[in-house]
Amino acid sequence: MSKPRLVLTRRLPDPVEREMASHFALLSNQDDQLLSSAEIVARAQAHHADGLQITLTDRLDAAAIAALPDTVKIISTYSVGTNHIDLEAARHRSIAVAFTPLAVTEATADVALFLLLAACRRAHEFQMQLRQGRWGAWNAWENLGWDPGGQILGLVGLGRIGQAVARRARAFGMEIHYHQRRRADQAAELGAVYHASLESLFRVSRFVSLHTPSTPQTLGFINANSLSWLPQGAIFINTARGDQVNDSDLIGALQHGRVAAAGLDVFANEPSFDRRYLDLPNAYLLPHIGTSTEQTRARMGRDSIANLCAFFAGAPMPWPA
Repeated sequence: MSKPRLVLTRRLPDPVEREMASHFALLSNQDDQLLSSAEIVARAQAHHADGLQITLTDRLDAAAIAALPDTVKIISTYSVGTNHIDLEAARHRSIAVAFTPLAVTEATADVALFLLLAACRRAHEFQMQLRQGRWGAWNAWENLGWDPGGQILGLVGLGRIGQAVARRARAFGMEIHYHQRRRADQAAELGAVYHASLESLFRVSRFVSLHTPSTPQTLGFINANSLSWLPQGAIFINTARGDQVNDSDLIGALQHGRVAAAGLDVFANEPSFDRRYLDLPNAYLLPHIGTSTEQTRARMGRDSIANLCAFFAGAPMPWPA
């Protein structure tokens, strides 16, 4: 029996591609060019693809999914998020969608805590001092940061990544509070304090970290109103999705001290982002590196392959979206 035909929209780590090629007939993107949705559809049509292996940089809206050939039966995404895929349109076409939620947990949690520590110790400001030759004599009063120990960390979302962040933050002596639509079970909470509303959480949290999926309900929900609930001089961390933040409102809060510092790994419209962040000494910025380790990317590949192999074997997928 011939191998299922799979369009690979971006280059993946070599071991992942080799393993995929042992199971599927791959149409690869060796130049790793960012493909438009129309180009993805055209490749699927030209090669009568049975499935698509995409990444978070690929946008498949309702129109693109409607244009896919009938041969396409599955869209596998090399990511924890699925906001780049119109899931309802895929369901309407009876196209399965799979993702890789477990593989990314620990690495993303590491970056969240890294951003938290960098923001509260004013790492960007001090690095610029050093790089620009402005490191002067020691003094006891200038540009002091803030201890995380003894402070409340408010987690917006206590899923797998939120729980992993909580484990790390407790080692620094932080008290964990959280909000989500439904209270987590006791085993997941591990003593964290539940808040039924975002406002209640924000009013007590000196530190806030986002761990929510991108949905119509979370679009821009971090805005001037919600930021006003934070204590003066709070620290804001985002490793979730950038479209959940109103950039103008967060930038204004950073400029006026409502938010003392921010650590951001994600932005709306990536790889584009609001360039005003670059002028803020109290913004510590990363280019979406949450899963950028060899081990994590290998696990994402293995999970994608497991989803695809199960689907084409007629078995339940480990991680359907």
